[in-house]
Amino acid sequence: MMETVLAFLVLVGFLIWFHELGHFLIAKLFGVKVEVFSVGFGPPIFAKRFGETLYQVAAIPLGGYVKLYGEEEKVEDPKAFSSKPNWQKILIAFGGPLFNIVLTIALLTVVFWAGVDVPKYMKEPAVVGYVEENSWAEKVGIKPGDKIVQIGNVRVEKWEDIRKAIIENALDKKKSLVIVVERKGKTLTLTADPPKIETGQESLGINPYIPPVVGRVIREIPGVGPSPAYQVGLKEGDRILKVNGVPVNSWYDAVKLIRESKGSPIKLTLERNGKVIEKEVIPALHPQSKHPVLGIAPYIESVKEAHPLGRSVGLAIERTKELVALTFKVLGGLVTGAISVKTLGGPIAIAQFAGQAAESGLIPYLRSMAFISLQLGIFNLLPLPVLDGGLILLFLIESIRRRPLPDKFKEYWQKVGFALIISLMVFVVINDIIRLITTR
Repeated sequence: MMETVLAFLVLVGFLIWFHELGHFLIAKLFGVKVEVFSVGFGPPIFAKRFGETLYQVAAIPLGGYVKLYGEEEKVEDPKAFSSKPNWQKILIAFGGPLFNIVLTIALLTVVFWAGVDVPKYMKEPAVVGYVEENSWAEKVGIKPGDKIVQIGNVRVEKWEDIRKAIIENALDKKKSLVIVVERKGKTLTLTADPPKIETGQESLGINPYIPPVVGRVIREIPGVGPSPAYQVGLKEGDRILKVNGVPVNSWYDAVKLIRESKGSPIKLTLERNGKVIEKEVIPALHPQSKHPVLGIAPYIESVKEAHPLGRSVGLAIERTKELVALTFKVLGGLVTGAISVKTLGGPIAIAQFAGQAAESGLIPYLRSMAFISLQLGIFNLLPLPVLDGGLILLFLIESIRRRPLPDKFKEYWQKVGFALIISLMVFVVINDIIRLITTR
């Protein structure tokens, strides 16, 4: 828990600092006096003045700001923000999101250069190993052994293409979707309604084949204590042959049989170092899902992808472009209803994301930081009051009008903005809590 909180605070604190640094440096470039540089909102817990600027860290680490001289009122001073032409004001407002985008490219460059472990199956053809019960895929008619060739207008060559295909087609307004699969040497065309993204998992209900081999034994289950698997001595590399005498062919078979036990003692037949052994274990009920669990995770073979520095920069820019385009498509989907608002996450979701990434290592953590940095930059560019995009919109309107907007309008604009942002924050926090309670 503490590791998750620490990972969250470091990630959010650094991203906010870098975002505000963009505003700060561009303001300084145009000769604007910066009165306060704050990471966080509320009462300061640390403050130090250097030159004309007060630098502080505030108590609430869910934002930050740069206070510019002459930002709130008209001041006849060359150092005042209000005295600058609108094009400079726009660039100062754009500085934060710009730095977020630059940071995304820099972090992804490091990720591509250092290399990241990815599941080996992601680079292999999308051959279905398991179809979840009552899933979209089962209703469509997809079966284990099918090779997914195409989903809608997206060609699927590897498992990593599936996620893009799901989002692309979930946002498509067509009433029917064509899925092309290869089954026992024959090409079949299936037709179905496009999937709807409800939980943020973008799952069709299909999974690759995963062997019933233990890849990790979890020592402690939060809210439970020592895991059943750890207590009875299960080890990494154990291959599950049977559960209560029923043969197991894949990891999903094992999970299904363990859940069907409803918490009663089960007998595991394992292969360890060429020998067959048996273990009796009493599953624990997961505190959230209430499913019987042993505290084991599957072995998934991974490969490391690393690239030369020059190639890494190019890949980082390319991936950033893809993520920007995808983010705007998702925003469009939220507006049209193609994507459920249940997918929106707030600080709790970000904390979980950061904590899981930190547990996986530095490179996955940097990758998650790059993704959130980009989302922060894009979110701030939305033309909403209080956000950078809202300020840019006001300055553009003033440039077209060739005179300032009325102070009363600006005051009303700010109040509406605060109301919208607070409402959104309350909504995503409630969404996080519901997701946390109902996670299965």
